[in-house]
Amino acid sequence: MSTDRVEGVERTEEVGDTGTEEAVTTMTATASASALRYYSVAPGVRLNVRRGPGTNYAIVRVLPEGAQIQIFCQTPGTYVAGPYGTSNIWDNIDDGEFVSDAYVNTGSDGYVRPRCSF
Repeated sequence: MSTDRVEGVERTEEVGDTGTEEAVTTMTATASASALRYYSVAPGVRLNVRRGPGTNYAIVRVLPEGAQIQIFCQTPGTYVAGPYGTSNIWDNIDDGEFVSDAYVNTGSDGYVRPRCSF
């Protein structure tokens, strides 16, 4: 669910006066305005990763203490109180995997990544 993507497009071009065809690969890059980075989970916390943006979603795995995560997008969900305050922001860390932003040191009380669109 990353917003960073590179696509290769192959096309055939005629080269010079000889009529010879040559395959040319053009790379098109699309990336979000800000590069992905890693954020630290609160110290001493084993963080539940859930199937959706709320405590009512099933736990799919648990991040170990000292984990660092990439946040691909963020979305509102249930409110959670944690070491970094109370927040309804949920961080998408992988396809179908979310953690409460209240447990992630993003340096902000608001959104730091684009809103998820699903």
